[in-house]
Amino acid sequence: MSISRRRFLKIQAGTAVAAAAFPTLVPASVLGQNAPGNRIAVGCIGLGPQGRGDMGNFLRNPGCRVVALSDVSARNLDAAVKQVSAAYAGDRPTVYHHFDDLLERRDIDAVLIATPDHWHVPVALAAAKAGKDMYLEKPMGLSIEEDQQLRTACQEGKRIFQFGTQQRSAQQFRLACELVRNGRIGRLKNINVWCSASRPGGSTDPIDPPKDLDYPTWLGPAPKTPYTLGKAYDEDGAWTTWWFNYDYALGFIAGWGVHPLDIAYWGHPGMMKGILEVSCQGVIPAGGACDTWVAWEALFKFADGVTLQYRGTRNGADAMPMNDLSAWQQKYGNIVDHGTAFEGTDGWVMVDRTQIRTSPENLVETKFGDGDARLIKSSNHADNFLDSVRSRQPAVCPIEDSVQADILCHLPDIAGREGRPLKWDPAKERFVGDDAANSRLKARKVARAG
Repeated sequence: MSISRRRFLKIQAGTAVAAAAFPTLVPASVLGQNAPGNRIAVGCIGLGPQGRGDMGNFLRNPGCRVVALSDVSARNLDAAVKQVSAAYAGDRPTVYHHFDDLLERRDIDAVLIATPDHWHVPVALAAAKAGKDMYLEKPMGLSIEEDQQLRTACQEGKRIFQFGTQQRSAQQFRLACELVRNGRIGRLKNINVWCSASRPGGSTDPIDPPKDLDYPTWLGPAPKTPYTLGKAYDEDGAWTTWWFNYDYALGFIAGWGVHPLDIAYWGHPGMMKGILEVSCQGVIPAGGACDTWVAWEALFKFADGVTLQYRGTRNGADAMPMNDLSAWQQKYGNIVDHGTAFEGTDGWVMVDRTQIRTSPENLVETKFGDGDARLIKSSNHADNFLDSVRSRQPAVCPIEDSVQADILCHLPDIAGREGRPLKWDPAKERFVGDDAANSRLKARKVARAG
């Protein structure tokens, strides 16, 4: 996706950069690395509900200043400008229709990227090329090759990277992983992971795109298909469908699943130190706009003997064995629709965003000593990112770990679509002896069918 193509789309759509509508927030001379107290200048790209929620964490940090916004949706930009103005006593940011115009600003040190999934890596690659540190919403790429390309760009450019898997900045997840890493549940045997699955349905009837959305640019690298109700926005009684459409996303097998799978990896990074086997069965709806997994059960067998079961929970789909968590509920007690549980020879620990539970119960009161393995301590994901921008030390979710967590989402998706168990070599980042499966690692030219 070249800048020249984006420029062409901008001309074709008859749009204009919106920067002229608002004055620059503050002069460039008082921003970025030369600001009093080294205040970090931040640009935000992609300002739907998730992007504005993330941006709120930056607005609350006095060590940075949100100076520029970019989105191809006028309603998103309008809401974001109001949010920034309210936080900064009426000062308004510069706004841009196209993200490449924002990235050209030399005074911007870091960017928040919270676009739809199919734009995550293209924008992030452009940010790395422009010399910006980045906070990237999850999941990462629509292919493992995209993930690899971004990792290379961040490493070669020495860019600070933070992934939007913010559970690493919550104390209970850090505690759970430290218990596992330090052998407090004995030898690890199995990991159970679950999250909300994709939703089925969604209209396939073509309609005119919303007038406040530059739809050709929103599509960008995705196939050129007509707009349908709810594709980009919750509107007119419809819910957003791009989350669950394979043209734009892997669905919640990655969009939600990367959170608990990342915690599984954080607790047991040894899972990626030898050839593993992955299998997956599931249900992809045949009709409607949504064509990603509405139920699945994946099984990983790692080289060290540890296994991992991964299931999608009900999200508008019918009840079936693959989304039945009753056995896990009996073991762990009441659980919400996402979480990670580590089971060892001497006990278990289960963690989600509402709780941490252990067996034996007193494990949760563990005090670690000087000889124990400890993880990066972060209590706020945006603050941790900004601290890393200043120190040039890795953030709590660095690019290397983030790629591995994202790969854990891609592997069951590929195994399920191929319909057979696959062997993955983490050292080579390829499937063993399977050309068909390896073809699915490549960056998409157009969305694949099936």
